[in-house]
Amino acid sequence: MDKNAQEKQFKGMIRFTPPLSKQRYQFIKDLVAKYRPKKVADLGCADCKLLWMLKFCSCIEVLVGLDISANTMKEKMHVLSPLPVDYLQPTERSLTVTLYHGSVAHKDPCMLGFDLVTCIELIEHLEESELKKFPEVVFGFMAPSIVVISTPNVEFNTLLPGVTLFRHPDHKFEWDRAQFQSWALETARHYDYSVEFTGVGHSPRGMENIGFCTQIGVFVRKYSPTGGFTQSEKSSETVYKTVFKAVYPSLKDEKYLQNTLVSEVVFTAQIIKQSLLNRLMSEQEEHNDNTTEEKAQLQPCFSKDMRKLDVEKSMESFVKGNVVYIPLKTVFSFPKVNQLCGTFEKLCKLITGKVKLTSDGCALMLSTEPED
Repeated sequence: MDKNAQEKQFKGMIRFTPPLSKQRYQFIKDLVAKYRPKKVADLGCADCKLLWMLKFCSCIEVLVGLDISANTMKEKMHVLSPLPVDYLQPTERSLTVTLYHGSVAHKDPCMLGFDLVTCIELIEHLEESELKKFPEVVFGFMAPSIVVISTPNVEFNTLLPGVTLFRHPDHKFEWDRAQFQSWALETARHYDYSVEFTGVGHSPRGMENIGFCTQIGVFVRKYSPTGGFTQSEKSSETVYKTVFKAVYPSLKDEKYLQNTLVSEVVFTAQIIKQSLLNRLMSEQEEHNDNTTEEKAQLQPCFSKDMRKLDVEKSMESFVKGNVVYIPLKTVFSFPKVNQLCGTFEKLCKLITGKVKLTSDGCALMLSTEPED
């Protein structure tokens, strides 16, 4: 079968599973899992879908999106806001998400210091003048450790139904593999990067010679800058406008750490209290005839049978009157409490004034009555 006949056979039959856009995003997620960058910027972030996926990657602490269309970002930026569960269960890591309105042809110091920069289906939307400035901005000025650039492979277009010239009316050009690789290799050489080529969207069996539907270049910087970014920062003015910024609650913030710790301490103390009362009730029932009247007198028996312990030296909880005393050292011994505060001194500092303690501050005081 000749080439034209093969193209007609496959045209209209091309279906990517998962969809091509998801394959591109999954490629980035896999790269993040491999290199574990802390600071990631997505240039041409558009509807913020990639940013939304990346915010769940535990290694990322700074996430930035840049796009020339402020309206597109504003329509979707709400998906990047913290959810109620993020405040109820803050994580160890800090996370800040910021969206900027601006052009990739302009330099702005807010884009310095990134580990990974992604340009997914971006360069084909650039005017010729912008494309000429793009390498200097991204590789020369920003100089991240890794840059990922994806762009359509025009050789694949003959298999795509409805495509006559370019895949999108806003595309200014579409490169074949030789054109993209020539541009990428020259860019990598000039800015001292290495580059490897791959892609997503496999061609049908029998048409492997046309390559991937989306071609991808992964650029890795060959050196680590030693002088910092001071000079670049001085030489560039702020030109991007902030469209959105969200700071996620983190246990690195003492306010959120304190709230989480106090909740965990109270939860742990309630478990200890209930276990103690259940044990005392069981012991008491062994010494009476289980009559209704004797059960009604069970509460006062706690104070008759239990002696006050030295809670500074003991890890045991006890009941006196209508109060359950739970040594803080007992609470501190629970793994989650210990993990949150790290030291006993920090536990005491963070919960003082937030829960009811004995006068010497060594034990929690809880009522034997059920909590509302």
